[in-house]
Amino acid sequence: MPRPGRALMRLAAGAGLTESGDSYGLGRPLPTLAEYYRGGLRLVAEPGTRFTYGNHGFATLGQMVEDVSGQPLDRYFRERVFEPLGMAGSDLLRSERVTARLATGYQLGSHGAVPVTDRQPVTAGAGGIYSTPNDMARYLAALAGGGANSHGRVLGPAALAAMFQPQYQTDPRVPGIGLGFMRSYLGAHLAVEHQGILPGFNSQIWVAPDDGTGVMAFTNGASGAMIWLTAEVAGLLRQVLGVPGDVIRTDVPHHPEIWGDLCGWYPVSAQLTDNQARGVAGLGAEVFVRRGQLTLRALSPVPAAYRGFALHPDDPKDPCVFRIDLSRFGLGAPRIVFSREPAGTVRIHTDMFPLSLPKRPASQNPRYWVTAALGAAAVTGIAAAARRGGRAGSGAPA
Repeated sequence: MPRPGRALMRLAAGAGLTESGDSYGLGRPLPTLAEYYRGGLRLVAEPGTRFTYGNHGFATLGQMVEDVSGQPLDRYFRERVFEPLGMAGSDLLRSERVTARLATGYQLGSHGAVPVTDRQPVTAGAGGIYSTPNDMARYLAALAGGGANSHGRVLGPAALAAMFQPQYQTDPRVPGIGLGFMRSYLGAHLAVEHQGILPGFNSQIWVAPDDGTGVMAFTNGASGAMIWLTAEVAGLLRQVLGVPGDVIRTDVPHHPEIWGDLCGWYPVSAQLTDNQARGVAGLGAEVFVRRGQLTLRALSPVPAAYRGFALHPDDPKDPCVFRIDLSRFGLGAPRIVFSREPAGTVRIHTDMFPLSLPKRPASQNPRYWVTAALGAAAVTGIAAAARRGGRAGSGAPA
């Protein structure tokens, strides 16, 4: 089930509503969006101002399509997308055309594969499509073919190209995000992708539009696929294009004279709701020097992310461009870029997510607070133990 979810305009649900939208049992009628939101949506990020994740924006967009077209969204999709592209097995609803062929999703644990109870999302416009591999192949063919496949056309080449252009970039040196598609470069080849995540299901599409090719993968039971599936499918597309993976360069000199400006704490915005990004980034990033090497780590519960990664210079003409080696996790060698604003604020950017993290004073670094608290607790504990030991000794016989 493809799930468009990275909106450029952030709409947040009001009190009592979940961040990504609720789901309901199959026997219950779905409320309308008006009934569900009850006027509780609020704007927290203007278009183009920062990266956030939110299903509510796409759900609202689906409602706008219904209002403008005068058609239910499922009928609009069927007539304007599925039928022209020959996607006869796809639907937005659990209609007869899809129910007989639905896969069962599984979560893998210590007791084996456990079936996931199927539910229906209220934010259908944000990822409620039921589809098949054959139909998704036709969809990818249209994305790679300028808006058309062998069955028909749904968009003109100019409109599709606009979807793939950077609508938001944190820095010109990172690819940014288009309209519903994350951008990347595989060598010199533009590539766009999107991931789908539901309980028991993961999906991934990658398209190289200028090369007319794409790769897709779907699972209904995989462990940690939200982390590794994107990189695995990108690797397959690299093979198709004949593009080698990114490597850590050893021929670019280090510039220790700028390290003092780069070292520090870079907190994650409180408005970040992309669970994948927040799960890795935690409270933010910390840049420091360890054993003569500039190092980046995430203040995260993920042990490997907290241990940190060496920052390797990647551009002989730009000393603020680096790569980190994540190959042992199957994630390649993403870029880390530093910038300085006219006001003097240093920011860190990455091509893994379109995030921009501003440097903040070391006194605000939560790691120091935790370390200080642990140290104070340890001193208090030692003092208490010493007092107990002293009292015990004073009453003991010589």
